[in-house]
Amino acid sequence: MLSYPDFKTKKLIIIFANEGEHFSFKNDNLLVKNRDDEIILQDTCHRILSLWIVGHGSITTGLLERSKRFGFSIYHLNINFRPLGVWNAVTEGNTLLRQKQYLHTDLDLAAFFVANKLKSQLALLKSTRKKSDELKDAIKKITTYLSQLSEPLTLEQMMGIEGNSARLYFKNWFDNIEWIGRKPRTKCNPINTLLDIGYTQLFYFIEALLNLFGFDLYKGFLHQTFYQRKSLVCDFQEPFRPIVDKVIKHGFNLGQIKEEDFTIRQGQYQLSFKAARQYTAWILPAILKEKDHIFLYIQNFYRSFMRDRPIEDYSHYYFLEGVK
Repeated sequence: MLSYPDFKTKKLIIIFANEGEHFSFKNDNLLVKNRDDEIILQDTCHRILSLWIVGHGSITTGLLERSKRFGFSIYHLNINFRPLGVWNAVTEGNTLLRQKQYLHTDLDLAAFFVANKLKSQLALLKSTRKKSDELKDAIKKITTYLSQLSEPLTLEQMMGIEGNSARLYFKNWFDNIEWIGRKPRTKCNPINTLLDIGYTQLFYFIEALLNLFGFDLYKGFLHQTFYQRKSLVCDFQEPFRPIVDKVIKHGFNLGQIKEEDFTIRQGQYQLSFKAARQYTAWILPAILKEKDHIFLYIQNFYRSFMRDRPIEDYSHYYFLEGVK
């Protein structure tokens, strides 16, 4: 199983195939070349955590063989980072972990993930220097919601708390934008489209890490089993979503989000391929800046879960501060 010192050397590599980028191998090194066949990146396969290929391209048997041998996942994505195909490097045979997942029916871990999400939302809202009365009231209400999670609740009650908190959070975080609400996958405006893209990038990164430990990605604790939904990845994504929210608002404030970078198809805003690299260049680094904290959060959860520790001993993620 991957240790933290080994993880620190790992890299996520992105190839934009529609821009003429392609890859080849020299011994155990991955070479990424541009359309003029010039090498723009070269690194050993030992240091690859995950390889993302954006746009149409070919995946060779040589790449698949090295993925299995060196333990890195491959994601083939369209320009809006929706999956065309996934080739995961999975730690196989961790039957004890999966058995414990299937037998765990308590709602303590569901409350754990909701509470950690609310803590991250509160931390981001509190980082606002000039707080309006409306923002102060929202912080107070979300703090009250957080305290309610320490009480015995049904899953429906927890989801109600999460939903009420989310409405207050988004309205007040994106207060300088003409906010019409968070509408997942509808892509009703550029901000919602970029949130979808950022959350998708975060999702794939967390998925790659969970696979290293051998979890069953389809068996969650907060998100319940649903056909072909990787519910556990959804669970672990929750505390880290504000990373994306912060960088999207920062991009808006800097004027980096331009409507001409999007096309509208059937009422949905879609990022143009020419702009995909540009937006990835400032969204993904915000996620990767927290990659150590994300790994340590999952590693600690795994150890606590396997050792049957009480929920009070599980480490929480403190937004942009670390895992404690």
